[in-house]
Amino acid sequence: MKIATWNVERLHNKALLGKIIEECNRINADILILTETDSRVMPDKTYAYETPAPVGMCGIRDYYRSTENRVTIITDYKLTKYYLTYDKYTSICAGLETPYGELLVYGTIMGIWGNRRGSFKEDVAAQTADFKAICESGRHICICGDYNLSFSDNYYYTKYGRETVLSSFADNSIRLLTADKSECIDHIEV
Repeated sequence: MKIATWNVERLHNKALLGKIIEECNRINADILILTETDSRVMPDKTYAYETPAPVGMCGIRDYYRSTENRVTIITDYKLTKYYLTYDKYTSICAGLETPYGELLVYGTIMGIWGNRRGSFKEDVAAQTADFKAICESGRHICICGDYNLSFSDNYYYTKYGRETVLSSFADNSIRLLTADKSECIDHIEV
């Protein structure tokens, strides 16, 4: 099974829309998690499971365009059920019917304003609580998204964030597949 994640950076350069879709199709992941995305980024897959558009959520008028959302899971796998997350605008957890059984896919952004604001610590604490609850249920999980954290260098780093996330993964037997990728803040875990 091929799993990929990509931060589209709110499609600031609309001229790249065709190239982004083309690259998504070329990668041809079974499960693709897009973060900071836009509904116009729609590769050739059957389903798109999305967080709601956060229009008007930031206290800044028109900060988000009506086509934008924070996380989308794109796949050919059918949805079995949505699972609650602590913030429906920033993370989504979808049960997918795969050939290997149900897989919970948790797509997320930790710290929508980066890793230097108080909201980052809140996201880390709440999302690691989500991970624990899902793992305690005994279900298989894949976690993907924009962590605003690098794990192999000091490229984008906070001690609190790295220690808390890595501790959560260790406590819940979650394997960080992108741990050794330098200058990488978008990650995949199983």
